[in-house]
Amino acid sequence: MSNAKVRYFDLGDILSVTTGLLVSPRHMEGVYDILDFLSGDQNFTHQLPRVSRECAPWVLKQHPQLAEISSEGIGRDNWQPWLTECYAKYGKELPLTPMPREMHTAINPLEELAAMMGDKKKIIVVTPEAL
Repeated sequence: MSNAKVRYFDLGDILSVTTGLLVSPRHMEGVYDILDFLSGDQNFTHQLPRVSRECAPWVLKQHPQLAEISSEGIGRDNWQPWLTECYAKYGKELPLTPMPREMHTAINPLEELAAMMGDKKKIIVVTPEAL
C-alpha cells in the first residue's frame, strides 16, 4: 500500500464493514473506529450504515480476497467461531488506508438525521449551554 497513512485493523472490524454484521471484537467501538478512519469523518450512529456502504468497496479493493467470505447463516450464536475461522484463513489484522475524499459524501449529521426522519421539528438539539 503506497499511501503513507496505513493502519492495521482487526479482521472483525473489517468484516463488520464488508458484511454488514457486527462481528468486531470491540463491538460498536470497532465500527466507529474503522469507519472514522476510512472516511476521515467523525460519524454519528445514524450515519454508520451509509458510510459503511461507501467504505466496503474501498476495503475490498485493498483486500479482494475478503470478497469470497460469506456471512450467510451467521448470527448471534455462531459469529465468534466463524470469526476464528476467518482469522485462521485471512489473518487477525490487515492494513488499510483511508478512502480518497471523493469516495465519501460528508453530510452534516443533523441535516442527515432530519432527512431520514422527514421533519426537522422532531429533532431536539441539546447543547451544554442549555443544561
